[in-house]
Amino acid sequence: MDLSFEEARAVDAELVIANDPDADRLAVAIPDPRAEGGYRRLSGNEVGLLLGWRAARRAADASGDSGANGALACSIVSSPGLETVARAYDLDFEATLTGFKWISRAPGLVFGFEEALGYLVNPDTVRDKDGISAAVAFLSLAAELKAEGRTITDHLDEFVERFGCFASTQVSLRVTDLSRIGAIMARLRAEPPASVGGIRVERIEDLADGFGALPPSDVLRIVLEGGARVMVRPSGTEPKLKVYIDAVGAEGSVDERRAAASAAVEALEAGMRQLTS
Repeated sequence: MDLSFEEARAVDAELVIANDPDADRLAVAIPDPRAEGGYRRLSGNEVGLLLGWRAARRAADASGDSGANGALACSIVSSPGLETVARAYDLDFEATLTGFKWISRAPGLVFGFEEALGYLVNPDTVRDKDGISAAVAFLSLAAELKAEGRTITDHLDEFVERFGCFASTQVSLRVTDLSRIGAIMARLRAEPPASVGGIRVERIEDLADGFGALPPSDVLRIVLEGGARVMVRPSGTEPKLKVYIDAVGAEGSVDERRAAASAAVEALEAGMRQLTS
């Protein structure tokens, strides 16, 4: 996005979008005076939640009084906020293993995404992640908002006000000795933490033998007090242990919700760095 930001500053752009070389992923940035250089790149979860909300509204509008039909889906390491959106519109929701070979199989799918900048916005035409159709969808959203005198920043605030603030971050532990990843996973299973970053653990779900409708996968899901969640899994492509952290702030003003979610994410990140060191 570096060259995009340079051009955006030169022309005072209202929105920045970029695709990767094979155009199956989409990155988005918006003006933000608090960000270095004046623009802030949205996370994959932020873009996914806005596009998921748009898809849910469109599904509801298409069905009229009969109620929305279809399903929203995302990978298990993506924001749990998509399930909240689905429930608000009486849509089905499915959390799948990572990868669009799983997301695309969700019955009745109207939208799917993964936090790694992958979005499936038009399953009838492209039943896979596609950065081009995702860009068109996001530009349409921005144009609709502009016609109403609003911006993507305003829309993010509206999302937090309606559904809560879903904050997320990642910890990626790169190793030279692959056995270290197995040792950390084994230790977390043998000695499950009672708390992470001072937040009480409610339960730990081990997906090694499958869980619910999910097939077996080397993943631990740590569910914490207050709606926070930590997912731990080895990377499927790199010598890394990956930790996905999500927290929600659902009480108070928009600013208070963001502050609560951010504080929880920071505490969990510090706790997981200790547990995986």
